[in-house]
Amino acid sequence: MPLRFTLRQLEYFVAVGEAGSIAHASDKVNVSSPSISAAVSQMEEEFGLQLFVRKHAHGLSLTPAGHQFMAQAKSVLNEAHALSRLADNISGMVQGPLSVGCLLTFAQRVVPGLRRQFEAKYPNVRISQVEQDQARLFDLLRRAEIDVALTYDLDIPSDLNFLALAELPPYAILPEGHPLADRRSVSAEDLKDHPMVLLDLPISAEYFHSFFARIGARPLIAERTRDMAVMHSLVGNGFGYSIANIRPLSDQAPDGRPLVYVPLTGSARPLHLGLVTSGGADNVLTVKAFIDHCRASISADSIPGLRIGLEEG
Repeated sequence: MPLRFTLRQLEYFVAVGEAGSIAHASDKVNVSSPSISAAVSQMEEEFGLQLFVRKHAHGLSLTPAGHQFMAQAKSVLNEAHALSRLADNISGMVQGPLSVGCLLTFAQRVVPGLRRQFEAKYPNVRISQVEQDQARLFDLLRRAEIDVALTYDLDIPSDLNFLALAELPPYAILPEGHPLADRRSVSAEDLKDHPMVLLDLPISAEYFHSFFARIGARPLIAERTRDMAVMHSLVGNGFGYSIANIRPLSDQAPDGRPLVYVPLTGSARPLHLGLVTSGGADNVLTVKAFIDHCRASISADSIPGLRIGLEEG
């Protein structure tokens, strides 16, 4: 019996179901809206089912049948990707799609360079990248929507594997002229009575709070943001200090304000930058090649897009 759909139609259907609109799905898969709309309509016609409810000016929502088709479509696509990877392993070719997740706090600085170097070495690999917070990266790995994630060793679940690549100690980030900006180091005790700009991301925020919990204190949070660039600009404009484990190549906020990085001492635990995979993922040839590439590119002395240590400035 001939198939009544193509894998491409399934891919477009899933994209619409996740995005909630044809336009957003078009942006996600980089295909024209008419092509996606036609694929979805063809599936509905072929199966004689309404998969979406069209809401004028409010996008599309899955029908009960659509929800069932969505779950099965994702399973079929995952199996298709597994078949493609099996062929790659048998042929010994590093090729095909590779989905890389990254913690959004440093994705814009680290991933593009790593990706460009890897694709130059393996031109038959097509990388897609996803920037998310820690909890969402774990979820995407479990659902096989990404192959590997570059992130920190924060609350790594027991069903996922972490490979450490580099240790990153914490810094206090201060505006120029801050009372603590001329210190060689600061502690949570020094910072606790000064206003803080918290990088308020799941799991990451708990890590920053832990510095103060160890001394029986709470930070004086003046501002919260989920965006690293916004955090830098708030600090640069004097709204408070912040804490991070990465130091960009430039010691300037996005709006040009100077920033001062001071090592955070005491009981503060350093983070390890590394790769998270689900069980067996590193047996896939293309994933293994990417892991090896990251091992060669990232170390305690060199991380693409980041400055290591304070000796340079």
